Amino acid sequence: MRVYIPATLAMLQSLNETGELAVVGGTAFAVTPALRESYTAGDDEELSEAAMREAARASLRLLGADGAEPDAMPPRRVVVAADVDDPKLRPDLDAAVVKISGPVPRSAIAAAHVDGADAESAVLAAIDAVDAADLGDLDAEMAIGDVEDFDLGWYATQELPFLLELL
Repeated sequence: MRVYIPATLAMLQSLNETGELAVVGGTAFAVTPALRESYTAGDDEELSEAAMREAARASLRLLGADGAEPDAMPPRRVVVAADVDDPKLRPDLDAAVVKISGPVPRSAIAAAHVDGADAESAVLAAIDAVDAADLGDLDAEMAIGDVEDFDLGWYATQELPFLLELL
C-alpha cells in the first residue's frame, strides 16, 4: 500500500546516510476505507492528495517539536511516499491514519515531496499555528491554509542527495 510519511529535512538527511527512514511513532497516512467513506466523491488521485495533505500537516508538527530540526536546515514540510506491506489501519485516530512498523528502507520509497524556499515564511507561521488550528482557532486555520497554498515539489530518491546538498 502506498503511504505518505510525515518527515523533516533532517530525517531525509538520515535516510541519505543510513538507507532507512525512521518513521516517528510509526505514523503514516494512506487512502484507507475510512478516508474513502469520508468523501462523497473523488478518484484515487484526489484521495491520495488528501492523505498527502494530512501527512504535510503532520510534518508541521514534527518541525514544531523541540529540537526536531537543526538550525542549519531550512523550515520545509516533507512527505515521503513509500510502498509498505500491511500497514495497520487506525480510523480511531483519523480517517487516513495508518501505523507501520520499523524503519522504511530506501528501496520501498517512491519519492519525497518537499516545500520550496518560497514557502519558508508560511511554514514558520504554520508551525506555530498547527495546534491552535486543530482546536478551532480561525486565525490559526488561515495560517495553515496559507502554507497549503504552496505545492510540495516532487523528488525521486536518487535526487535526494543533490537536494540536501543544495539546501
